[in-house]
Amino acid sequence: MSSDMDSPVYQDVTTVPESKPVAPLTIKVLIIGDSAVGKTSLMFRYCDNTYSPIFISTIGIDFKIRTIELDGKKIKLQIWDTAGQERFRTITTAYYRGAMGIMLVYDITNEKSFDNIRNWIRNIEEHASRDVEKMILGNKCDMNDKRQVSKERGEQLAIEHGIKFMETSAKASINVEEAFFTLARDIKAKMDRKLDASSPPKGGGGRKLTSNQEQKKSWWKCAIL
Repeated sequence: MSSDMDSPVYQDVTTVPESKPVAPLTIKVLIIGDSAVGKTSLMFRYCDNTYSPIFISTIGIDFKIRTIELDGKKIKLQIWDTAGQERFRTITTAYYRGAMGIMLVYDITNEKSFDNIRNWIRNIEEHASRDVEKMILGNKCDMNDKRQVSKERGEQLAIEHGIKFMETSAKASINVEEAFFTLARDIKAKMDRKLDASSPPKGGGGRKLTSNQEQKKSWWKCAIL
């Protein structure tokens, strides 16, 4: 007779699967507008909190990334800075289609850059997705002594096209954080609404039978029997 010492010992081990880290949601934002309106400066102010007074024209397209948190979720913002010159227009318009948000920037000290916002809106209508979120930014609002475009005109243009509007200054860091955060929030809200609309109803997706349907179902059951 073997002792209890010889009996194998079994241990109940429950394996808990490791939870994978949730990848942040990626949102692509495009910055467009005439050359020298401050698109690159806005991108650097928002992503790196830096500003350089030296103007270097963007060649083609460039981008930076900043990760933020919205409603408890990590959001990775890809900020794409586009060249404003006409000769780069074919390159930059190729990036419109995948954009979830577009910032249209003009310089409040440059009347022509404001007038051209309508042309940039037409470019969006031709090349971007129909439900892309848009925002108009009147940049360089710190240079009020050289202002050529009033804030009211910027607001009116935005109202005409159903677009949000802010005046910003990359140099003085005015409304830059607020502008990008507002656009990202609106994009996420739109994505959440689409997700809710495409999700099946809770409760297994069952369909409630009407009284007539219940009677028909019962009749066929009796007939088969």
